[in-house]
Amino acid sequence: MNAHTPIKFGKHVGMGKSVRRVEDGNFITGTGMYTDDVLATGALHAFVLRSPYGHASFKIESTDGAEALDGVKLVLTAKDIEEYGPIKCATIQTQIDGTQHASKDIPLLCKDVVRHLGDAVALVVAETLAQAKEAAELIEIDYDMKDAVVDTEGALGDDQPLVYQDLGTNLAYETEAGNVDEVEKAFKTADSVSELKLINSRLVCNYMETRSCRAEWSDEENRYTLTTGSQGVHGMRDALAKPCLNVEPEQLRVITHDVGGGFGTKVFPYREYPLCLIAAKRLGKPVRWVCERSEHFVTDAHGRDNVVTMRMAMDKDGKFLALDVDLIAAMGAYLHHYGPFIPSLGMTIATGIYDLNACRFHIRGVYTNTVPTDAYRGAGRPEAIYALERLVDKCAIDLGMQPDEIRRINSLKPDQLPHTTPFARTYDTGDFDAHMDKCMEAAKWNEFDKRNAAAKKNGKIRGIGMSTFIEACAFPGSEPAKVELNEDGSVKILIGTQSNGQGHKTAYAQFAAEALNMDIDQIEVRQGDTDELATG
Repeated sequence: MNAHTPIKFGKHVGMGKSVRRVEDGNFITGTGMYTDDVLATGALHAFVLRSPYGHASFKIESTDGAEALDGVKLVLTAKDIEEYGPIKCATIQTQIDGTQHASKDIPLLCKDVVRHLGDAVALVVAETLAQAKEAAELIEIDYDMKDAVVDTEGALGDDQPLVYQDLGTNLAYETEAGNVDEVEKAFKTADSVSELKLINSRLVCNYMETRSCRAEWSDEENRYTLTTGSQGVHGMRDALAKPCLNVEPEQLRVITHDVGGGFGTKVFPYREYPLCLIAAKRLGKPVRWVCERSEHFVTDAHGRDNVVTMRMAMDKDGKFLALDVDLIAAMGAYLHHYGPFIPSLGMTIATGIYDLNACRFHIRGVYTNTVPTDAYRGAGRPEAIYALERLVDKCAIDLGMQPDEIRRINSLKPDQLPHTTPFARTYDTGDFDAHMDKCMEAAKWNEFDKRNAAAKKNGKIRGIGMSTFIEACAFPGSEPAKVELNEDGSVKILIGTQSNGQGHKTAYAQFAAEALNMDIDQIEVRQGDTDELATG
């Protein structure tokens, strides 16, 4: 049996049944199709020259040496692509004063100033990657280093360097939500207040498959084709077509094959994609680019990087009265695609599982001379729950309570549901105390002291803790799908979601097999091509 031979499952493989994943034959035999596996005859190789400084003004003195090198086909700098737009932020926020903040978007290539280590300065396209790299070293650039700001909390200090002189501040935006008056009233009458300040560290994704792309232009069709690993081809198309390339969405076809990890970070448009498309059109040949592992650290959106101060107002029995949250979130050097929206996503579940009807959530996004931040594994929600649960533990410590005791006092009870939070999230059902009891039983919570004593005798340190994470991963709307019946009786399902390894093809086929009373091997699931489905 080769990797593409359908596996016979028979009927009765609907939802809830155990089936073998249909994707895995290709994956475990090395016959998957990732972006860099897609070969194109005569394809050229692109290399991006990046800033070695976190903040500097610069002038490109000469590209003559690079352009004269054997095999080099094109050298692009900012002046060569002035007719194209930047990578635009898609989530401008409404501020406290009702205005929408300005945005510092990502230039395809920097013109006079670089604002973070790895900022793109030039693109070189050559017959081989080695030639492109060698040519990049021959580009003559005069850099004038500037002071940089990298401290998230300190970015708003009066003595800090400015990422953008024209703004006069590193504040990117400021927003607030919740029932502010109720919060202020509760803190005035509270018997006790617990406070906690936390740093949520900056993270780099580091998926197994680095980003890559293949860019093509067709004179005959008058459109671009971009093949790249993504978390949704339609969003990628719409973000790049009109805003950046100045073409209608139908003039940009985006194709995604297998994806070796996404984690949020492959959702976004990145400057290498339009740069390669522009180069492909000018040269009349396909252009390929593959991100190197070290390059990934200074090109792909980072996650998190915020500082939060939280206060909880309580009565004499430890009942929560109000929560006050102040968050400073690093945006990096530019406002990335969803960057300003990510802290707001965390805000929507800021009260967790608790009976908290008064909450204020204050957010300040700040510019720093760092790689921009965006959605990463939970997109703001893990940060919010981590901070809340740490604060709940601090409340227990301050009041001399056990961590489960304070949670029982404050968790929502089944007869209080459905419950709508101050941020308009509705909890339909749940028995959070029963859930905690089961977890404590499974963890043998009551036997911890015995285990801890044994550990101490062996010179070891043992700890135990608890937290409850209620997720908000479903958002309004639906996923369009198209089902086609083939002449041989098989079915093809076209759907706009994009698997990054989660087994979508198996799940969708299993769902359809039950609904259609068919064998799972009679169902083909297709995704990742804007030509096959209009939206997704």
